[in-house]
Amino acid sequence: MSDDEDDKTEELPTADELPTSAEDEETNKEATDEQERQKKPLERAIQVTSLVDYAAALIREERAAYLANIGRDKQAVSTSDAPKLRFSESDLNNFVAHRKTGLAAKSLDWIDRASLALWKSTKGEVSRRTVTTLRESVLAKYSSPDSHSKVLSFAVAFLKFLAKTKMEPRYTSFEVYLEMPRAVKERKSMTQRIVTKDDIENVLEFIKQAERDEKISAERSAQYSAIVIFGAFTGQRSLATMAKLTVGQFREALQREKPVLEVKHSQDKTRMSHFVPLHPTVVMAIQPLLEGKADNELMFKYDSFLMWVKRQKIRMSRFNGHFVLGDLRKFAEQHGDIIQWEQSNRAFILTHGVSTVAWKHYLNPQPDSVFDVYMQYWGDVSFVA
Repeated sequence: MSDDEDDKTEELPTADELPTSAEDEETNKEATDEQERQKKPLERAIQVTSLVDYAAALIREERAAYLANIGRDKQAVSTSDAPKLRFSESDLNNFVAHRKTGLAAKSLDWIDRASLALWKSTKGEVSRRTVTTLRESVLAKYSSPDSHSKVLSFAVAFLKFLAKTKMEPRYTSFEVYLEMPRAVKERKSMTQRIVTKDDIENVLEFIKQAERDEKISAERSAQYSAIVIFGAFTGQRSLATMAKLTVGQFREALQREKPVLEVKHSQDKTRMSHFVPLHPTVVMAIQPLLEGKADNELMFKYDSFLMWVKRQKIRMSRFNGHFVLGDLRKFAEQHGDIIQWEQSNRAFILTHGVSTVAWKHYLNPQPDSVFDVYMQYWGDVSFVA
């Protein structure tokens, strides 16, 4: 080897000239990104005018991130499956049978409607979806708040029934989806359905004219007239009381020196037994109907008269509507105001407003006194037909 070759020194490549592997490149990239992230707070600090502004900017960013997370959490909850509980059709049937015990036919009809709507919407599954579907279908089908209440309250009661019988309290957690809508009701201080003495006389004349035209028999005419006269003078509820009175009860009443009918607790909506004085006009209308009948027979042909009245559509004088059996009780109440009927006697005979402490623990009117007070006010009232 020559001296020239010995004098030559080997020059090593710089770091930039050395070939780099893919792993080294990735490491360098991460280091660069980290440097950039560290620079951002500093750059932001340079952009703001003070440390206070810088701190406020950081708080705003953290709050925005927190609210974004809350929104994602809510969306996750709303889209997740709610807990589902089950019940069988026999469970519903058992509850329906329990609810129907001792109720009137009109109430039974609503229980059947409510149970059918509940099963149709749920098919045995209790979840947020099925219960909400039931509520929406009921609100869409019925326009009356009373109808809404009947069906939705039935569903709430059924959930409570399931919670107790199955010992599973989660059923009642779905009651919140069956709440009534918070609607503002129109305030009505007085009824617009006014029933006058002329209206009652018009109904009696309508019955007589139907007999003269041979549209109804003389027997039915006497029956229908007796129902109108008894209802107008006594104000008894048509379905809960009048439809259940027997021939024997009237025979017993007419045997008294002062004719007073005793209504049993099972024949009254409020389950209160009470005495009903029989006005002389009522006695005259009732007596011919007792002949040839057994004591256990029903006094009035209620269903027949109800259907006949619905078909006839007898016009009323003080409002745009037709006569219904409930107007007889309305007349007794409203005409009672005209003749200034004593309130205690009225409340007892009509069993209206008798849930107070006084009626439960103190007052107990007797038949003769009930008749005497009643006749002081109604004795001079008569109908011309």
